[in-house]
Amino acid sequence: MKIRKLNRDDKAPMNLLLMADPSQNFVNEYVNRGECYISEKENHLIGVYVLLPTRPETVELVNIAVLEEEQGKGIGKRLVLHAIQTSKQKGFKTIEVGTGNSSIDQLALYQKCGFRIIGIDRDFFVRHYQEEIFENGIQCRDMIRLSQDL
Repeated sequence: MKIRKLNRDDKAPMNLLLMADPSQNFVNEYVNRGECYISEKENHLIGVYVLLPTRPETVELVNIAVLEEEQGKGIGKRLVLHAIQTSKQKGFKTIEVGTGNSSIDQLALYQKCGFRIIGIDRDFFVRHYQEEIFENGIQCRDMIRLSQDL
């Protein structure tokens, strides 16, 4: 598997990005402002993440997704660790990520990769998404914010 930055003239893999964030508007907005990285295996796209500078010396991992048939193979962890390393190399001091209260596997992954919970944006998904989101039998209402010093 190799991970590379998507060229500006390449089309972002919306099918994957929308797996992690169902809002086409949000995805378009942060893909245009951030840097998109893709992972490929045997010339097939299998994963993606986006880094978005948010404040001086701070970057946010705003989207990370792996093809469903490739999940459970450690690819997500490799993408998160690549995002952390890339952020360090770019001189950022802090990396942040947000995920839904119902995203149990993602919360575990981020903490295994060194992120710590720093706050909760109550009712984020209720305020910003028209459709209700359910994962793991839980309504996704709150954004769990995590960060890591680099």
